Amino acid sequence: MARPTGKQNYGRVVLVSCLALLAAGLVADFLWASSHRFSSVGMSLPSSVIGQLPPNSNGKDTEKKKDKLRERKLSATFQDLAAPELKWEKMAAAPVPRLDGAAIQIRNFLYVFAGYGTIDIVHSHVDIYNFVDNTWGGRFDMPKEMAHSHLGMVTDGRYIYIVTGQYGPQCRGPTAKTFVLDTDTNSWSDFVPLPVPRYAPATQLWRGRLHVMGGSRENRHTPGLEHWSIAVKDGKAMEKEWRSEIPIPRGGPHRACVVVDDRLFVIGGQEGDFMAKPGSPIFKCSRRMEVVFSDVYMLDEEMKWKVMPSMPKPDSHIEFAWKVVNNSIVIVGGTTEKHPETKKMVLVGEIFQFNLNKMKWYVIGKLPYRVKTTLVGYWEGQLYFTSGQRDKGPDDPAPRKVMADMWRTKLILNP
Repeated sequence: MARPTGKQNYGRVVLVSCLALLAAGLVADFLWASSHRFSSVGMSLPSSVIGQLPPNSNGKDTEKKKDKLRERKLSATFQDLAAPELKWEKMAAAPVPRLDGAAIQIRNFLYVFAGYGTIDIVHSHVDIYNFVDNTWGGRFDMPKEMAHSHLGMVTDGRYIYIVTGQYGPQCRGPTAKTFVLDTDTNSWSDFVPLPVPRYAPATQLWRGRLHVMGGSRENRHTPGLEHWSIAVKDGKAMEKEWRSEIPIPRGGPHRACVVVDDRLFVIGGQEGDFMAKPGSPIFKCSRRMEVVFSDVYMLDEEMKWKVMPSMPKPDSHIEFAWKVVNNSIVIVGGTTEKHPETKKMVLVGEIFQFNLNKMKWYVIGKLPYRVKTTLVGYWEGQLYFTSGQRDKGPDDPAPRKVMADMWRTKLILNP
């Protein structure tokens, strides 16, 4: 009796084992099919991108290539506007690379101030470019207490007024101290401090008064709306303190501020910026999400802000990236809204013209590369720019290298 029972038990074991293997195979097949369907839907790409994939790619390498192609395609279409190609000529590079520096042109000289060399190194001197012989020279030091970046700055043709800005590297806060440079003698003098520190405020001379407005507050991130002015003449204050004026409609740093035909324009800019990391002994920069805008405001004889036509796209980091030529405001480069997927900063590679006769914007050219915080000059029909931070390459508009290059091109405006 024992023998037949053993055979029956053995048969049952074999049968159960076969059924188990068959069930495992079916489950594995089902899971593979489900996984395949999920991957196809979850990683779907435009046909133009899929067509660029290698025919025999699979696995993790395929997913990485898909992601890379998707980002490249989105970066190119998100950032660049259609613009005429320009012929650029490379000139003598600046003595040092600069980011968030400042520049003022007086006749054939471009005075280039301060700025970051790297995030841990700031410059505290002035370099001068001569447009006549296309050379750099005449370097001299700034006052020890003068800010090193994110300055407010304007000239009357001889005296340069330097207002507040960030003192030191990384993400230190702003100062309220102000100075005046006499460019005939390259000598400095103190000026009336701003009521409170400001970071990258919009600054201009208008109707005999030095106007300072907007920018960021002491933490670098919170927009300021305040607007002050003080009477000035020949590099000196005619009043003992700043006067409060009509607040700017929208605060924030990194905008162009231009006076043309007794009208004051404030162009572009952003709300928010990097802040110092809490508790960091070196004020290490920590990213905060800024909002870049295309707003344009004008202040005229009525002393009321008026909304003007917006820029072709949001643009920031343009405080010294502009020139007035033939009743047009020309703006070079900058930054626009962050990348919608990677959330990285996106640089601008176009030149914009605001025709003041038509009150209309045009895109009039492409730069050699996308770049922010350009320092711009104009001489004998040629548009110049130097310094700033350029992109990672044609397919990646994120910022990378701080530059010292100087470029020029023939400026062609829309009539």
